[in-house]
Amino acid sequence: MLAQSSVDAPFAHSVLQWYEKFGRKNLPWQQNKTLYGVWLSEVMLQQTQVSTVIPYFERFIKTFPNVTALANASQDEVLHLWTGFGYYARARNLHQAAQTIRDEYQGEFPTKFEQVWALTGVGRSTAGAILSSVQNQPYPILDGNVKRVLSRYFAVEGWPGEKKVENQLWQLSEQVTPTTRVAEFNQAMMDIGSAICTRTKPKCDLCPLSNDCLANKFEKWTEFPGKKPQKSLPEKQSYFLILSHQGKVWLEQRESKGLWGGLYCFPQFDDKETLLNFLNEQGITEYQEWVTFRHTFSHFHLDIHPIYVEVDRKFEDSDRSDWKKLSEKGKESQSGLLSAVKYWYDPTSPEQIGLAQPVKNLLTQFVRNYYG
Repeated sequence: MLAQSSVDAPFAHSVLQWYEKFGRKNLPWQQNKTLYGVWLSEVMLQQTQVSTVIPYFERFIKTFPNVTALANASQDEVLHLWTGFGYYARARNLHQAAQTIRDEYQGEFPTKFEQVWALTGVGRSTAGAILSSVQNQPYPILDGNVKRVLSRYFAVEGWPGEKKVENQLWQLSEQVTPTTRVAEFNQAMMDIGSAICTRTKPKCDLCPLSNDCLANKFEKWTEFPGKKPQKSLPEKQSYFLILSHQGKVWLEQRESKGLWGGLYCFPQFDDKETLLNFLNEQGITEYQEWVTFRHTFSHFHLDIHPIYVEVDRKFEDSDRSDWKKLSEKGKESQSGLLSAVKYWYDPTSPEQIGLAQPVKNLLTQFVRNYYG
């Protein structure tokens, strides 16, 4: 569980020497370090590149300068700042963990490893990264970059996502991490993995570990780390109803759990027939099909088919050639539908709510089409 090496050991010595010359020392969360700031950065960096994280981190820390400010915010405020960043469970977990810190630790970020690890959304590596970075506590880390460096250096067979392989990598990380200067060492390992020991075309001639790296010695870096067993992603279909009324559009907030949890989205239907039947029941007589596009999640492709409808708008001179007739007999009024809608979103004066990225893109298209 704890670091076991020394700064004088060959591995650690090489890594720390490299860090002194080339390591990143000017990232926003490295300045005036706090447990709160490093925690935010570590969660944001999960499956996301540093260059993408920086502007989101800076907006987040400006809006919520401490853990209590984050805890006291509404989920909508948090998700709004996260819009477009992806993996929205991270934002919900941050919010929940902040409330735990506020309620159980009086707003003071915990400093015991088990307490940090117990926070929602924090794994062993993240807990170690936080405490080692800010307090130099002797905990090793094992993020994706470190896994790649260790897998190649020690020629570890197998995919790191397998528990047996992951446990082996944890043991190796413990063995090479020094008990002092842990913050610098862990940062250096992440930097080497992201800048030198890259997934493709690693710069082995620039690596401080190249002399004793087994993958480099046998010129087999492409074989490490082992590849994840390939599975083709399933494809799913979804039909989005974009219903506008007086320049506003109908949005619904999704349940907190699951995909796009807590975010605002258009009403969704599993198939076109169900959506058109719904429109017919509401007295809608015409609709417009927008271009289908694909949004890919980590475990499936979602093909989104937007169906656009306008209620109570006059079209004296507009071109309606691309609109399709639903029914010749529409109800005289769609007042029942309009009164049933709980939330009308005004894209010209947007509220601070969380939007799924495809919804945000479609709203941009709506504004362009509707307002010109």
